[in-house]
Amino acid sequence: MRFSLTIALSPLDELLELARTAEECGFASVALPDSVFFAEQVSARYPYTPDGGRFWDADTPWIDPFVAAAAMGAVTSRIRFYTSVLKLGSRHPVPLARQVGSTAVITGDRFGLGVGLGWAPEEFEWCGVPYAHRGRRGDEAIEVLRLILGGGMVEHHGEFYDFDALRMSPAPTERVPIYVGGHSPAGLRRAARHDGWSSAMITFDDLRATIEQLRALRAEAGRADEPFEVQAVCVDRFGLDGYRSQAEIGVTDAIVMPWALDGTGFHAPLPAKQASIRRFADEVISPW
Repeated sequence: MRFSLTIALSPLDELLELARTAEECGFASVALPDSVFFAEQVSARYPYTPDGGRFWDADTPWIDPFVAAAAMGAVTSRIRFYTSVLKLGSRHPVPLARQVGSTAVITGDRFGLGVGLGWAPEEFEWCGVPYAHRGRRGDEAIEVLRLILGGGMVEHHGEFYDFDALRMSPAPTERVPIYVGGHSPAGLRRAARHDGWSSAMITFDDLRATIEQLRALRAEAGRADEPFEVQAVCVDRFGLDGYRSQAEIGVTDAIVMPWALDGTGFHAPLPAKQASIRRFADEVISPW
């Protein structure tokens, strides 16, 4: 199993040093969060907290994940980056393909795209995209992304997106993996058709059941024998034995925030966070 460092809620001036430290300590990836804006009022519950409330506020720092990946890629050489997860529903896939392709190229093919539809109607409507039919629109958007990122002159004529022959250059030299987030039946079916599933916060028992569902869905899709990543934010299995338990049920990438595990907190100074990363590496990654 590999380990991904999540930088969610971190001050932006810490990101480059966190990426460097993670690479030095043997982390495989940096998981990049996404939020387009903070709406003062939202008309839907956040689906991944018990009370439906958001655990961030209007002052929480967010950076465009493509900018973050490019900046961190410039100061590292090995570690990968993936969005966990990008709000696909509020974005048009053609300009999004330019962002994804550019980030993959500038980082030396160290970028993966994790996507979710998004949960708040305001994120759709205020970006000029209808909330209705978001599932079908998202599926078609992924088709468009895969088509353009494959390189060459391509065209698409679908239900929601339509364009004649175009080409974006340079195209990534390696296939950009596409991971899908979401815990709903539709989200899991969507993930099973692509390269991996990225969880939100989830308990070990629910994670195990979800991975079993994904295996069945992969078999139905005829992809049971193909590589598939499970990127998990498990909230109740920690330490070396806990991560071994996650690996045993099929987790390929554990998404962790070492300073939160230490009780250091989101607002701890950078050296304290770096110490937590090194301690995690000594206690978990090195013995692995």
